[in-house]
Amino acid sequence: MATALMGIAVVGLLSLVSQSLGNAARVRQYDRAAMQAKTQMDALLTMEPLPVGERLGGEFDGTSGWEALIEPWEVPGGAQVGASMLVRVALTVWWRADGQRKTVTMDGYRRVRIRER
Repeated sequence: MATALMGIAVVGLLSLVSQSLGNAARVRQYDRAAMQAKTQMDALLTMEPLPVGERLGGEFDGTSGWEALIEPWEVPGGAQVGASMLVRVALTVWWRADGQRKTVTMDGYRRVRIRER
């Protein structure tokens, strides 16, 4: 009887360990994606000139990449060339895991001078 109870307990514990390892792997994936998003956001926010009104994108490797939309966010009324406006960078980092596309999103803002088109 004791052996049977011990066997049931061990099976339950092994199941919990397996779930914990799966959860840890998912957390590592999201952590990696968040670090890639931060690095890519830094690169986009320091880009000169910032390509306002454009969509950009690229790949990190064969299984992950990024997409960004750079758009005017706050433009003062009657804004003229040389005035400043606030620009939003909406960044999405994606990767494939478990046969699905997973994403992490991040927004960043920067003031830029209005240029002629």
